[in-house]
Amino acid sequence: MNRITQLFDTKPRGILSVYFTAGFPRLDDTVPILHALQERGIDMAEIGIPFSDPMADGPVIQHSSTCALRNGMSLRLLFQQLAAIRPAIHIPLILMGYLNPIMQYGFEPFCQQCADQGIDGLIIPDLPFADYLRHYKPVADRYNLHLIMLITPETSPERIRLIDAHTNGFIYMVSSASTTGAQQSFDNQKQAYFQRIDAMHLRNPRLVGFGISNKATFEAAAAHSSGAIIGSRFIHHLASSPSAAAALDALLRDLAR
Repeated sequence: MNRITQLFDTKPRGILSVYFTAGFPRLDDTVPILHALQERGIDMAEIGIPFSDPMADGPVIQHSSTCALRNGMSLRLLFQQLAAIRPAIHIPLILMGYLNPIMQYGFEPFCQQCADQGIDGLIIPDLPFADYLRHYKPVADRYNLHLIMLITPETSPERIRLIDAHTNGFIYMVSSASTTGAQQSFDNQKQAYFQRIDAMHLRNPRLVGFGISNKATFEAAAAHSSGAIIGSRFIHHLASSPSAAAALDALLRDLAR
């Protein structure tokens, strides 16, 4: 069974998934960050593939992507870094990246490498859903990779139902129609959106992402979903902390207050 499915089967509520950009702040930080996440009880990790034009990301993640590319990170190097991690890293792992570098690598070779290195899922924000159904889903399914799709407050109920029917793992529920970035609270409109999607009783569980940075935003997201995804706040701490462990400790303190 795919590790993402196992996670949601065993922990249906309160899941915390953490995103970081591979190659940031230092080129060789990918594996130490994964160890720190697992050791401190994080449920799932999303590893960002740096790209020169990350259109869905705010300034913090954009900056981390630029730094990672300058450090020399590439998709091939990332797969090399991940090659020996699975005996020690047991949490589900997702690669999140844009379509351009994945297509340059070749989608089937990319999926083969993901399967070889123990990757459980993919998030490709700029992959059109029609193309996913026609060309990408059959390949990802062959390699037991869950291809996670995003929804926003503007996504129609019909499209949400279609995504729910043709994906596995979970649905990435974007908190607002904007780029990534930490927020201090979610207003009534966002919370009404969370409630509306929860009331649809979808087949797939959902995680809320974009804007989670403290106890208030995490609890608001988790009240009507299986949990939340944090990226920008963790990357902010990575940039100013002496180690991945210290950055994660700072993030967990944020979530406790």
